[in-house]
Amino acid sequence: MSSLSAFMAQNAIKDENIKYIASKRFVDKSKKPMQWEIQAITGSEDEAIRKECTRRVPVPGKKGQYTQETDYNKYLGKLAVTCTVFPNLNDIELQNSYHVMGADVLLKTMLKPGEYADYLTKIQEVNGFEVTMDELVEEAKN
Repeated sequence: MSSLSAFMAQNAIKDENIKYIASKRFVDKSKKPMQWEIQAITGSEDEAIRKECTRRVPVPGKKGQYTQETDYNKYLGKLAVTCTVFPNLNDIELQNSYHVMGADVLLKTMLKPGEYADYLTKIQEVNGFEVTMDELVEEAKN
């Protein structure tokens, strides 16, 4: 008979924050690329982000019937912002330096498109997604 104690919160191995170089364009005083810090989130936090990015849409040809549609680009952006510990994307001074308002817009403005795509992949990896959301969306389309 196995023990449930292994599943107790105090016995679970804690996730450590991951250091990641999102772009080689951000360097410190010694010209070394700055490391960003990423944390994993809980399933509850992920569910809240998903709900925020999901809306009801009417089913064509079916009066009064609705289905749910998730905006995966919005979801991944919010997930990335929530998981980013450093730099603080909610810092007003940082947002002002890029002339943007909002952490998700700041992240997309700071990083080049390829860097942003790589960062989203890393965010998904840190959160335990073996297959990225982009791959799931492509699979669903086919």
